[in-house]
Amino acid sequence: MGQKVNPIGFRTGIMIGWKSRWYASKQEFADLLVEDYKIRKFVKGRKDKFGKPLYPAIAKIEIERTRDEVKVVLFSARPGILIGRKGERVEELQKELQEKTKRRINIKIEEINRPELVAQLVAEDIAEQLAKRSGFRRTMKRSLEQTMEAGAKGIKIQLSGRLGGAEMSRREKQIAGSIPLSTLQAKIDYGFTEAMIAQGHIGVQVWINQGTYSEDQTDGADAKTGQAPKKSKRTYKR
Repeated sequence: MGQKVNPIGFRTGIMIGWKSRWYASKQEFADLLVEDYKIRKFVKGRKDKFGKPLYPAIAKIEIERTRDEVKVVLFSARPGILIGRKGERVEELQKELQEKTKRRINIKIEEINRPELVAQLVAEDIAEQLAKRSGFRRTMKRSLEQTMEAGAKGIKIQLSGRLGGAEMSRREKQIAGSIPLSTLQAKIDYGFTEAMIAQGHIGVQVWINQGTYSEDQTDGADAKTGQAPKKSKRTYKR
């Protein structure tokens, strides 16, 4: 026991869709997959001269490809910062991605209304507070309370590393509500990031139970239609 499964990967293709949506031949598939990874790494890892993320509060990046262009959808809690004054920051990002990939890029920004219910944004907020030398227990407790007040069914936060500047690394976790990780019908969001502190890196993992998937939200095939009938339709005579 004790094996951990990423809840998003566990539900991909069954309850939720893929983050990259395109078809390619066997010869092109590997190159396009690496290109998707580089696009995500470039957008998430871009920093300004002060070391802060240039494009903050991005929960996820979805990529769709056609023959003519690459559509990059950014889900952000702060769309105004991404767009910039008169859209100059989006145009700058679009130009840089086009130079990097040598393809036509179309960027679309989707706003996240309740960032307290998005696990990746909660994890990044905790990491930001830890980098500012905030107490890790107080930070965890505050995030738990904010997420539960926003309407979540449950939340689990786990920190790993040299917590509090200790000599030996350890794990600390706090749970509120219910987190049914083995139930596919449960809408579990997962986020991970690393906090850079003076003593080293601290891993931040967040699981948030957002309720259950309704029938119109599921991207996978309906399980009931795929079930085999209990009784055989054909009758056999001895």
